[in-house]
Amino acid sequence: MRVVRGLMRFFGWLLTPLVAWAASFLGAVVAARAASGMGLARSQLIVTVAGGAIAGALGLVGWLKLLRRSPQLRETLEVEADGTPTAAVD
Repeated sequence: MRVVRGLMRFFGWLLTPLVAWAASFLGAVVAARAASGMGLARSQLIVTVAGGAIAGALGLVGWLKLLRRSPQLRETLEVEADGTPTAAVD
């Protein structure tokens, strides 16, 4: 049981950056597909980067709102409302 708790704590600590990374990757892919019809490669790159940045920021804001509203999720993942890990007291 102690190993499972340790793994859940580790996973909870990494979940916030993972959510932001996944959202930014998905946003960049969607933006790249949308920008594929543009003529200049530079404009395609700018649209892709902007799409990834916007989606990553929105994903992170949404995840942090979920953490603030769900004490059970915070307790399970052993993180604070802002996504930082709680102190390990074993």
